[in-house]
Amino acid sequence: MKKDSFTFGLIVGTRGVFNSELATSGRQKLIQTVEKLGYKTIILPAEATPTGAVETAADGRKCADLFEQHRKEIDGVIIALPNFSDELGIINTLNYARLNVPVLVQASPDELDKLGTRQRRDSFCGKISVCNNLRQYGIPFSLTKTHTVALESEAFANDLLRFAAICRVVYGLRTARIGAIGARPAAFQTVRFSEKILQASGITTIPIDLSEIIAATKKVDISTPRAKEHLEALRSYGTVASGIKNLDAKVEKHLRLYLAVEDWMQENNLDAAGFQCWTSIQQNYGCASCLIMSMMSNSFTPCACEVDVTGVLSMYALSLATCEPAAIVDWNNNYGDDPNKCAAQHCGNYPAKFVGKKVEIDNLSVLSTVLDEEVCFGGINARVEPGPMTYLRFSTDDVNGKVRGYLGEGQFTADPFNMLGSIAVCEIPNMQKLFRAICKQGFEHHAALVRTHCASVVEEAASTYLGWDMLVHE
Repeated sequence: MKKDSFTFGLIVGTRGVFNSELATSGRQKLIQTVEKLGYKTIILPAEATPTGAVETAADGRKCADLFEQHRKEIDGVIIALPNFSDELGIINTLNYARLNVPVLVQASPDELDKLGTRQRRDSFCGKISVCNNLRQYGIPFSLTKTHTVALESEAFANDLLRFAAICRVVYGLRTARIGAIGARPAAFQTVRFSEKILQASGITTIPIDLSEIIAATKKVDISTPRAKEHLEALRSYGTVASGIKNLDAKVEKHLRLYLAVEDWMQENNLDAAGFQCWTSIQQNYGCASCLIMSMMSNSFTPCACEVDVTGVLSMYALSLATCEPAAIVDWNNNYGDDPNKCAAQHCGNYPAKFVGKKVEIDNLSVLSTVLDEEVCFGGINARVEPGPMTYLRFSTDDVNGKVRGYLGEGQFTADPFNMLGSIAVCEIPNMQKLFRAICKQGFEHHAALVRTHCASVVEEAASTYLGWDMLVHE
């Protein structure tokens, strides 16, 4: 589940031949910087060791015992090296504690006018030694953007914000509970996945037959304050396309569906869901599910089309990394002769915040050509506003028994594109190489997108801490 607050275990290193006052002042600066960003800290009391830092194996045992007492609270560990620091105390802390959380390693920079015996840090070198030992012990870790960075600097604050995002993604994915509403469309074998492979990473899939959701809509009480609040949200979510008949009855159908799905997801403590969005919901219930999926994604409960469980997991990861709504898209069309542009499209379920402006609610443009348009109301017509973009796709590799994926960054553009539904024109550097890889490696036609750059955060979380194979396109 997504966490709203973070607690970090702090380890401050030192080494006897170096000035321990550097460790003392570094300890204070580390606590101040972390807490200034709103995070809680767990650190050995200053009087617990001779220098207030962790140096020996005995110091490491004390720190590990403290971390053990707060195991359920600690979301990540930050190692600060104000001087060269003894790697044994640090590595013994983590080896004894075995927290299995992300670890960030920081080293303080030397100043050119402070290289005397009592002033020099040598943290530049000490960091290499600590990381060497972390790898020897099989403890995954993250690094600051630059090899050395001052604890009180804006650069280190940015490193901490990125590290918190990594922790949020790791925790969220390791504990994710994903709903599967209905069966996938029979024609879409591309969205098949392995529940067992996901479960090996801590991700649980909870299925429900679509008929149960439809039955639940009939039992919904639409006179409650909650129902009235949802009704107002539906009516104000976007403009309605002209020519829509029986609007009030159609809105009530969506209201009942919204409440039934939300009830089931809350009862099962779900973070996201894949939805059987065609054609059973139209033929057996009488509306499109896109509007509900759009609104739920807009409220940080991602929903994906066609029961695409690994697709919605990708959406969830992007939302965890950025605290922004993500969308599921089809990589759908070339953009003329431009080799680095394409159109991402869906019937449409893009969240309004992802689009960047108010959306239009209409009949589904494609399905309404083969089904009665009266049962196809609820699609989103929208053009995504220009800006930065990150794309991501997770997939279960059933042949090799693991999770894999690809990701990268690009831009949404303002280029025109004459198509109904939810549309995003994307510009991706060296795009032809990306789509060759997607095809050659057998990835799905769906991807998750978010309106900011966050590829390095997701890649670090997935590769370093979950052990997933990630292709990073550049």
